[in-house]
Amino acid sequence: MAAPVLAPRRATGGIVAVWVVAAVIGIVIGLFVPADWRAAWLVVGLGGSLALACAVQLAYGRSQGYIQRVAISVLGAFVVLGVISLGFGLASIVPG
Repeated sequence: MAAPVLAPRRATGGIVAVWVVAAVIGIVIGLFVPADWRAAWLVVGLGGSLALACAVQLAYGRSQGYIQRVAISVLGAFVVLGVISLGFGLASIVPG
């Protein structure tokens, strides 16, 4: 019989790490991808964030709450990339 885990590690670090990586991906897409292809690459970036979230939460080593932690990670990455996409859209309509 396995001994219970007395003080499990907090999962918030892995969740926030996925959000930060999503922000970095969004900024890199904004800097290096032409405006016509940004929406498509943001979807690819979100897919990469999903894969990263799964990997980070698997590395966490606890099965309890896995789906919830991955969902929070991906939802946060979706919101981060959405805000960055909104910034791209607003920047494209401002005359410069």
